[in-house]
Amino acid sequence: MILAIETATNICSVCFQDSEGKVYEKRTERKGSHSELLFLFIRELMKEYSFKMSDLDAVLVSTGPGSYTGLRIAASAVKGMLFGVNVDVYAANTLAGFAQSAKEGNIHAVINARRKHLYYQEFKKDNVLSAVSESQILEISEIQEKLSPGDYIIGTGIERLDAKKMEEVKIMDSTVITSKTLISLFNGDEKEYFFAKTTAEELESNYLSSSQVNNTSL
Repeated sequence: MILAIETATNICSVCFQDSEGKVYEKRTERKGSHSELLFLFIRELMKEYSFKMSDLDAVLVSTGPGSYTGLRIAASAVKGMLFGVNVDVYAANTLAGFAQSAKEGNIHAVINARRKHLYYQEFKKDNVLSAVSESQILEISEIQEKLSPGDYIIGTGIERLDAKKMEEVKIMDSTVITSKTLISLFNGDEKEYFFAKTTAEELESNYLSSSQVNNTSL
C-alpha cells in the first residue's frame, strides 16, 4: 500500500493505493490550502479505506522544485506522521510527476517562479519516461526557445509564455497535476530514476532559488 503527496504548487493532492492496486485521491487547487487540507485529506483517506501509517509499504513525497511553503508543509507532515513508524519514504522529482501525465513524445514540465523565470525540466516519453535535462530555473525566453511544434508542455505558469508559441504545442495545464502520477512512476520502470529513498527524519525538499538561475539540480 502506498501514500503519495503532491504540494509543490497551489495544488494539494493526496493519493492512497490499496493492496489491490486501486488508487483513491483527495485533491484541491487553492492557494494556501496545504496547511489546512493536507492533514485532513490524509485522515479522510485513512478513515475511508481503513489503514494506518504502519500498514503502508511506502510514502512518496513530491520534493520539488516548487513552492517553498508547500514543500515544507509536506515534509513536516511526513516527519510528524511517521515519527516512530518504520515505513519506507521516497523523495520524488516533482517535474517528473508532472511529465508522467503526458502521452508519448517530448515533454516540457514547468512550475511558475518569480520574476521572469519558471522551474523547468525536459523529458521524453517512449513507453517509459526519461529525463532529457535536469531540473533548473530558467528565464521564460529560454524555455520558449526549447519548444518545438507538437511538444507537450505541462505545469503552472504556462500563461506567461508567448501565446503564438503556445499555439504550436500541446498544453496540459494544472488540471492534470496529481499525486496519482507519482504512484504510476513508482510502480513502473522509472522508479530508480525519479525517486530517492530516504527517511522521514532526513526528508528534504529540492527548492531551487533565484540565486541558482541556470544552475542544475536533481
